[in-house]
Amino acid sequence: MPRTLLVVDDALIIRHMIKETVEPAGWTVVGEAANGQMAVQQYEVLRPQAVTLDLVMPEYDGLYALRGILAIDPSAKVLVVSALDQRSVLRESFKLGAFDFLVKPFDKTLLLKSLDNMVPAEEKVSV
Repeated sequence: MPRTLLVVDDALIIRHMIKETVEPAGWTVVGEAANGQMAVQQYEVLRPQAVTLDLVMPEYDGLYALRGILAIDPSAKVLVVSALDQRSVLRESFKLGAFDFLVKPFDKTLLLKSLDNMVPAEEKVSV
């Protein structure tokens, strides 16, 4: 069964790059959001196994999304993928419960490794 992912970034090209990276590795992107408010709404409806989250977005930022997602599901698995240079915002994301952080532009291998650490693929059982 494929693992499910919500991709949150205001840049369409980044959402597309993440999708192109994860789908061949067995993930299904069940939703996309361009700001924090959309992310919380999508998470509540879709309940994905993992979320990639940009911190810098218009209207409602990534910290807003992280707080909202974790309020819905305290065990949510969120990987921050951001070009953010502000250490205080990054520290805040970890305090709130982010699982890991990747700097944009991200390395595709590291993205998959971090997602696999958050939600390991189910081992196939031979019968």
